[in-house]
Amino acid sequence: MTMMRDTSAIAEPTAWTDGPSSTPNHWARTVESGDDPSNPAAVHGIIGGSLPLRRVIRLVESVATTDAAVLIRGETGTGKELIGGLIHTLSARRGRPFVKFNCTAIPAGLLESELFGHERGAFTSAIARRLGRFELANNGTLFLDEIGDLPLDLQPKLLRVLEEQAFERIGSTHTIRTDVRVIAATNRPLEELVEAGEFRADLFYRLNVFPIDLPPLRERTEDIPPLVRHFVAHHARNVGRRIDAISPDVIDTLVRYPWPGNVRELQHVLHRAVIMSQGGSLELPPLAVRAAWPRAPRAETYDDANREHIVEVLRETNGIVAGPRGAAVRLGLKRTTLVSKMEKLGITPDRAVSTPAQEKGRAVHRY
Repeated sequence: MTMMRDTSAIAEPTAWTDGPSSTPNHWARTVESGDDPSNPAAVHGIIGGSLPLRRVIRLVESVATTDAAVLIRGETGTGKELIGGLIHTLSARRGRPFVKFNCTAIPAGLLESELFGHERGAFTSAIARRLGRFELANNGTLFLDEIGDLPLDLQPKLLRVLEEQAFERIGSTHTIRTDVRVIAATNRPLEELVEAGEFRADLFYRLNVFPIDLPPLRERTEDIPPLVRHFVAHHARNVGRRIDAISPDVIDTLVRYPWPGNVRELQHVLHRAVIMSQGGSLELPPLAVRAAWPRAPRAETYDDANREHIVEVLRETNGIVAGPRGAAVRLGLKRTTLVSKMEKLGITPDRAVSTPAQEKGRAVHRY
């Protein structure tokens, strides 16, 4: 467990290496404050020096100088958009547009127009010509977030653009050539979607040229103390508070919590903590972070890891499986798929959210 030796809100960045014989490259460093302008990762808000994060950075460096399609995979809140931005910054396209598009943020009927544009009069509400994201990103990078939610009928059109680097605006027969590097991101298991017929296999293979898997925060806990100091300093400046100290007990609580919402959840919890802290020391408000669940032994098989992950998300949703706030949505699965996985792994919602004391009580009651 990583412990904080000092109580300052921000510590100086220190160099990291992969071992005694390795040397750090020109910018890859553990960044505590996130304010080092010489470090592209820090500029993009990527804080930490854990081995899992360093592995990701090495992959980013390897692929950034190419035009290969990249598929960034990871749970919600792990920083997929930040990694996409870092790839663009380290590429030869850095001086050109970096266009972001969330495939779930636009109604399905408007997605094609948003991606490829339309001509005036192409449909009822098309009162003027509109440029799509592919035109706006020409010579630059297009980041397609939540690609697993792209409607099936639009997937062949996206595949055509990736293969031919050409498209037509809606309402036009004129072919537009484009030079766009595509980076896609998802928190959904695309392989399972392909098997279920919900995602085209040919599009998956075209996007999955260079996959990068982002580790959840619970797998890089040594990054939590520098992240805490970074977010506390950031939020303290924004709300006009002075936070001079963060106690080891607070750090310990934050390190032990499993963070199902990952870095995004940590940032929001710390924002609330800064607002509610009355003195110069950071105070975690009631219920800002639940009492940390005891750490289970590290998973030894794929099923063990899958079981642990599903149980953690069920705890976060208080055992709710379906609905907009249920575990199925958080995991990017259909309700029926999640229920099937739970049955296979022997998971029940009530057992997932029970505390050790409740489990002990059940055992006494059973026997």
